[in-house]
Amino acid sequence: MSLSNASFTETDRRLMRAALAVAERAKAAGRHPFGAVVADEQGNIIAEAGNNSMPPQGDPTQHAERVAAALAAQKLAPQALARCTLYTSAEPCAMCAGAIYWCNIGRVVYAMSEEKLLELTGSHPENPTLALPCRTVFASGQRPTEVVGPLPEMEQEAAAPHIGFWE
Repeated sequence: MSLSNASFTETDRRLMRAALAVAERAKAAGRHPFGAVVADEQGNIIAEAGNNSMPPQGDPTQHAERVAAALAAQKLAPQALARCTLYTSAEPCAMCAGAIYWCNIGRVVYAMSEEKLLELTGSHPENPTLALPCRTVFASGQRPTEVVGPLPEMEQEAAAPHIGFWE
């Protein structure tokens, strides 16, 4: 389910590319290739994180989105976070969507769908995906979270670091 491109701006494109660059750096560091950035309403990056959930030194809860949301929450008040956007290379999982909600981030933009990610990871034991769309998690809350994604024009770019990684 993709929203109209009318809600995806040139600033969004720039910040999504920043999240994709974080994913590339995570892969280059031998980590799972996911990246996220949180930006304020002026487009300034407040926090960024790659994935650090890979064994043996990683923590399974150290997904890029959860860590970036937590870092942003350490810097900004909930009222300011409500005007922020979290950009991520792949659709946030249920854990990350919950963290984004609890941090009060008001908008999420993601490039690659959970379905596309599953095609790339298959049944790899390090990425046991949950078939629970982030929109469903956010809709269960008491306040709205705007979601833009997947982005067909950027899905292949987001998928690129995953090609061959999960084999």
